[in-house]
Amino acid sequence: MSAPAPSSRSHAAPSVRLVIGSVAFLLLLAALDQTIVSTALPTIVADLGGLEHLSWVVTAYILASTVSAPLYGKLGDLYGRKRMVFVSVGLFLAGSLLCGIADTMTFLIGARAVQGLGGGGLFVLALSVVGDVLAAQERGKVQGMFAAVFSISSMIGPLIGGWFVEVFTWHWIFLINVPLGIAAVTLFALSFPGSMPKIRHRIDWAGAALLSVALAALTLLTALGGRSFDWLSVTALALAAGTVLATLAFVAVERRAAEPILPLHLFKSPAFGRLSLLSFITGAILLGASTFLPIYLQVARGVSPMVSGLLLAPLTLGVIAATTVCGRYMGRTGRYRLPVLAGMGIVTVAGSALAFLSVATPIGVFSANIVIYGFGMGLIFPVLTTAIQNAVPRPLLGTATASNVMFRQIGGSISVALFGAIIAARLTLGDGSEALASEMAPHRIAALPPAIREAIAEQVVNAISPIYWIVGALALAGVLSALRLREIPLSNRVPPAGRGA
Repeated sequence: MSAPAPSSRSHAAPSVRLVIGSVAFLLLLAALDQTIVSTALPTIVADLGGLEHLSWVVTAYILASTVSAPLYGKLGDLYGRKRMVFVSVGLFLAGSLLCGIADTMTFLIGARAVQGLGGGGLFVLALSVVGDVLAAQERGKVQGMFAAVFSISSMIGPLIGGWFVEVFTWHWIFLINVPLGIAAVTLFALSFPGSMPKIRHRIDWAGAALLSVALAALTLLTALGGRSFDWLSVTALALAAGTVLATLAFVAVERRAAEPILPLHLFKSPAFGRLSLLSFITGAILLGASTFLPIYLQVARGVSPMVSGLLLAPLTLGVIAATTVCGRYMGRTGRYRLPVLAGMGIVTVAGSALAFLSVATPIGVFSANIVIYGFGMGLIFPVLTTAIQNAVPRPLLGTATASNVMFRQIGGSISVALFGAIIAARLTLGDGSEALASEMAPHRIAALPPAIREAIAEQVVNAISPIYWIVGALALAGVLSALRLREIPLSNRVPPAGRGA
């Protein structure tokens, strides 16, 4: 392998570090807003009312961010990442301010949607900006740092939300984003150079609309199915049909579009197709596993939400350790296939081992299992975005990044819905009631007689066990897919300046 070009080192300047630091902080704010609101929901309902619309406080954000993410990828390619960062941050901060001053549940839900429209752009643009300022061989370290940001946000979000509610009011969960976001985007504006040539583009509005409809229908189906409506209800079937029909129409439109939102010819590349599949699997095994571990801890083991958050910390520590190792490996060798293989293999074993959790499993054994699981996931995270950016022409970097995010989100949404349905179908209380043990608060379970508590704990363990067998099987499918992945060595040259503004 040839030595890195001199320009690749010159770009490791303070301005580049400021760019990466500022977008990492913006990414943290967007990621936190997916989890920080959870512990504040009871207080928000007590203040604003509208209990029947409670789930939409979370769903509105996820829906808007999922739908907008692919659009930011393409628009960033066409008009420059810098401009689109300003748009996404502006929407995110405007939504945060509106959330902070909301005085009705309807107003709050609408503001959360505005916030999500900005947050979806931050996810994609933060990952794309890295491709504008660093050589492909160096991106793994930063992508690993971003993966750690996601992991940390999922752990500390509920804790921070609870602290704001107790010390201040729930409004500050959102209002704090405004000064912090302004400071971060100011640093970004001062440190991210470049200019795009003035070219007239034809936006694929039809493709954008159809993709938005397909993603919206799928997100609503997976987020609300089994809770707000039955899986076999007319609403669920209509959303499923809408997803399929909009997707087919989207494919037809993209074949004829001059500048498609998601160029279908990318999927002719074996590397792009394999990496997209691996992104889907990664989303499925990450959210599928981590979403239901708190149920095991809080319901089966009877610990408080705060303690369960602390007990899940080893998962994040495993991710952080592995992303560091993986980033350095990619930086030294320019290779990435081995970390994916190793990561998927580790998750296959550790994920399957979670199927053997019981009420009596020692906490030390549980912690060791999830730290290994996190280590496996951490080997995968830095690879996929970097590899998929490396597999496409530079003008499509943002589009490819958005595609990677989209497939990961779809995999996560589908797995959470599937696993939730499996658990719901297997959960019944010992007394034969229709209540689900997964919906019972730990303090309510603690007040029950010991015999009923033990019965509930066993029910939960038995209900959760099958999903980790599925996680192991999905990770094994990831191993098989990675074995067929054609590795394209990572470039050690920094992209030309002037592409991001």
